[in-house]
Amino acid sequence: MPQQISEMELQNLRQMIGAHDTCIKKLETYAQQCQDPALKQMLQKDANDAKANKQKLMSFLQ
Repeated sequence: MPQQISEMELQNLRQMIGAHDTCIKKLETYAQQCQDPALKQMLQKDANDAKANKQKLMSFLQ
């Protein structure tokens, strides 16, 4: 049985999801503009990690 979340928890989840989305966009932009292959790879990995975390957070809304 799914557990209900409070209004405050819902607001916090939305805020965290939005923050992760902003991080993803910035990291992907930085990776595209980056010339250093090692730094580019690190930025892409961080963007992918942020995407995975965003998906985990979104799962609490279902």
